[in-house]
Amino acid sequence: MQYRRLGKTGLMVSEIGFGGEWLERHEENESVALVRYAHERGINIIDCWMPDPKSRDIIGQGMSGCRDQWIVQGHVGSTWQNGQYTRTRDVAQCRIAFEDLLRRLKTDYVDLGMIHYVDLEKDWETGVPGAYLDYVMELKAQGKIRHIGLSTHNPVIAKKAAESGFVEMILFSVNPAFDLMPPTDDLDQYFATDKYDADLAGIDPVRADMYRVCERNGVGMTCMKPFAGGRLFDPKRSPFGIALTPVQCIHYCLTKPAVDSVLCGYDTKEQVDAALAYETADQEQKNYAAALAGAPAHTFAGGECTYCGHCRPCPKNIDIAMVNKLYDLAAMQPDIPASLREHYRGLEHHADECVACGGCEPRCPFGVKVAERMRKTAEMFG
Repeated sequence: MQYRRLGKTGLMVSEIGFGGEWLERHEENESVALVRYAHERGINIIDCWMPDPKSRDIIGQGMSGCRDQWIVQGHVGSTWQNGQYTRTRDVAQCRIAFEDLLRRLKTDYVDLGMIHYVDLEKDWETGVPGAYLDYVMELKAQGKIRHIGLSTHNPVIAKKAAESGFVEMILFSVNPAFDLMPPTDDLDQYFATDKYDADLAGIDPVRADMYRVCERNGVGMTCMKPFAGGRLFDPKRSPFGIALTPVQCIHYCLTKPAVDSVLCGYDTKEQVDAALAYETADQEQKNYAAALAGAPAHTFAGGECTYCGHCRPCPKNIDIAMVNKLYDLAAMQPDIPASLREHYRGLEHHADECVACGGCEPRCPFGVKVAERMRKTAEMFG
């Protein structure tokens, strides 16, 4: 495993990291074993944006006995209210959630205290400053967070954060598809565009500038969504019309200025191994540019779910991300496998319970039309 200095934090992070958002999908002992396996293979950075008790307990158990060997991204503002994820700037709720994070992770600090999920400029200008930011600074003064970070999908916000003077690192969504998309404050249209550049090689200038500003200011970056929710592995679902490999996607991220670690999501040890294959891959295996150069140009209409979970909370407690994932898996096949139907039936709440309130859609960073997808899923699965 190769390690990189995470910007001005000075922390040495593994090039391949651990995005922990799917840990709660499995039996607790299986997920704990997965965290420990990743550590044995040299991974030393893990993101815990998830507020649910199960995910946090799993990471705490996985790090037990070796906490000092892990670098933890813990988020301030990701809370668990009424049994669901809720993003908030309310200090009282943030305090409850952060103390819970420390307790369940069995630690008295997190290495990277993340200002959680800032995509709108008005949130950066009015939601973050004031009592919320004062609380983040208080946590740093107390040593409960060692460095201040910020998570965003919007390059405009990332640039502002890099120039702020107090944000030391950024968690940003990076992959070759997203980098072609212009930024927008209209989350219903996020990443929507008519067509890619003809040669599929032009990074959106706002994003290119953001990478340069981060590098110039010593603000390191960790990457989320390097595989676009797995879409880049499937030529039918990828906007490029070809399949990329985990190694190619990871190499794309690590060749961007300021990027120091790629946080991949894992369900199995085999997926950990597939990501870690990057460390022994040759240049031909890493070469994403040649693959993209021959790819057909496709329209990217937006609205593609990456299963990030930011759509929650749902008033009907529907696990929107999982429903969308099962819908996508079913839509790829002429007939829905019985195992997939059984997995859907096993969900506590189903798509037909959706009341189309629309509350989830403004929270989606990728403009997914959730209510429409819930209707289609209900029709598909019955």
